[in-house]
Amino acid sequence: MTVTWEELGWERLADGVGRVRLPGWDCTVGLVAGAGAALMVDAGSSLAEGARLRARARELTGGDVTHLALTHPHFDHVLGAAAFDGAEILAAEGARTVLGDARGRAELREDAVRQRLDAAAAEEAVSALPVPGREVRGRLALPLGGGREAVLAELGAAHSTHDLAVLVPVPVPGGRPVVFCGDLVEESGEPQAGPDAAPSRWPAALDRLLALGGEDALYVPGHGAVVDAAFVRAQRDVLAARFGVSR
Repeated sequence: MTVTWEELGWERLADGVGRVRLPGWDCTVGLVAGAGAALMVDAGSSLAEGARLRARARELTGGDVTHLALTHPHFDHVLGAAAFDGAEILAAEGARTVLGDARGRAELREDAVRQRLDAAAAEEAVSALPVPGREVRGRLALPLGGGREAVLAELGAAHSTHDLAVLVPVPVPGGRPVVFCGDLVEESGEPQAGPDAAPSRWPAALDRLLALGGEDALYVPGHGAVVDAAFVRAQRDVLAARFGVSR
């Protein structure tokens, strides 16, 4: 019997495309299924969470996750990455510097514990954390088979030092593209600007995000409900006013 996205607690966004909102930090993880390949967008906050996501993806697609895209190097989005053994890991250009050096890993661990992730789970995940095998500069079209592809877009420093979005074009008439935004867009609370944010560049990154997806896309925030282009544009204007950025 074929299991449905909804039966496993996932939200189906298009044919072969869905997402789940994880408990704890309400972090979104996306899944894009092709023919013989599957892309997961973000990895959860721990090895145990990553393992659960990988198992769910296998149930939904009938195969293993072959590619893992990390939208930005924050603990709730990357610490499950080691659970995806054998998957190609992709991130924005420069992310290896954050995820691969001792200082970056220490900051990830400290942030995770500060946000109440169990210290042992944080240590385990950080110690096993793989670095991205491929970094994206500009845009990268990733074929997934069966006429399906995902477009990974480096959007520069904004919410973090290295933000990446994932566009999934919908190859059927009347379908809506899906854009996984990472934390460039947040719906369940105000966008968070931590010490690695580039506030003055964030509004321009959202302009690039809107150009990537277009007016008809479904925009999937890193936290919260799926939104439309009007929501993204309004959030862009709020951030511009908040940080004193003019067009």
